[in-house]
Amino acid sequence: MSESSAKAVADAAAAAVASVTGEAGGWRRATGLAGAAVGVLAAGAAAGVAIERMTVGRGVRRKARLALDSTGPYGALRGTPGKAYADDGTELYYEVDDAEPEGGPAPRRRRLFGRKPPAPVTVVFSHGYCLSQDSWHFQRAALRGVVRTVYWDQRSHGRSGRGVAQRRDDVPLTIEQLGRDLKAVIEAAVPEGPMVLVGHSMGGMTVMALAAQYPELIRERVVATALVGTSSGRLGEVNFGLPLAGVNAVRRVLPGVLKALGQQAALVEKGRRATADLFAGIIKRYSFASRDVDPAVERFAERMIESTPIDVVAEFYPAFTDHDKTEALTYFQDMPVLVLAGVRDLITPSEHSEAIADLLPEAELVLVPDAGHLVMLEHPEVVTDRLADLLTRVGAVPAGATVSGYGSTSSAARRG
Repeated sequence: MSESSAKAVADAAAAAVASVTGEAGGWRRATGLAGAAVGVLAAGAAAGVAIERMTVGRGVRRKARLALDSTGPYGALRGTPGKAYADDGTELYYEVDDAEPEGGPAPRRRRLFGRKPPAPVTVVFSHGYCLSQDSWHFQRAALRGVVRTVYWDQRSHGRSGRGVAQRRDDVPLTIEQLGRDLKAVIEAAVPEGPMVLVGHSMGGMTVMALAAQYPELIRERVVATALVGTSSGRLGEVNFGLPLAGVNAVRRVLPGVLKALGQQAALVEKGRRATADLFAGIIKRYSFASRDVDPAVERFAERMIESTPIDVVAEFYPAFTDHDKTEALTYFQDMPVLVLAGVRDLITPSEHSEAIADLLPEAELVLVPDAGHLVMLEHPEVVTDRLADLLTRVGAVPAGATVSGYGSTSSAARRG
């Protein structure tokens, strides 16, 4: 994408946002910066969006999104709800899927690891930035009834409450806080017994932050860990697939832009709706790498990201630059670990997963070709298979965890 194309997208984005935000001069300057930043980020997606706009009317696109929302099965799985409370009083929502009793369906009575019954392990899933527990849809469908699982929404995401310390006391959000949040969820949902911790992106960082602050919990109760599309640090060096000039521009203006946008959340949400097609293109570029992802899956991801308020996006973003949990990885050295990433991940590049695996030489490193940041939605067959293998190795699941009905999200495949 040329600089002129990127500038055109930036100008279009700024105009779209300004059209719904009034005449205030200061706000116009903020939206101008926002347009520039969005233009840089959107450069790779802009051409496809422009062509779509020329060939498909806005009303048709809106009807298509509504149809996908109403028919897509993704994110519809629910479990037994529960609430935990963080150290600042933030309400954290979680759901539990219990394992079926021994009298369950015949296929699940077979064991991959002999006659010994599985250990009473609970698998705790932590989701990423701007997502929710529903992002684990395929893995949840695969493991449902097979092993006890807990899915939770990070503070200010999904069904959890807004961060009390952030809203009431203007305390900056940190990854350390997320680690303490996970500890609160574990105390409420998994007060005893062995656990497997699974984290994607920010969720993986949350797992590392838990280990850094509560190493005894890791030593005593965690029997395996899966780190998916995540990083132990140096996120400030990520280039998002942009040329050097674009990266420098984003790094320079984005924190201030997000802060300004977060202070005008209601107006910005109108702007996001007005530029829905542009943002859909950005989301697709930075979520997936395959060409044939099921449109309903794309829309599902888009809907999750759209539901994250702009002021939440703004308050979480600075925490990633400060994130450095390399030393915490030592607490995972004596257990089975799965490190998995998409080769074409532009958000947390696969090199970051390779760096984690270098520090955990006994870990299984899986790099998925033709996969982006949301690898668990894009190639669920790979993620579920390797996760099932990890659980089998620690004696947690029977053979029924090997899944065939949730193996693809290509547009030609049957949905799970």
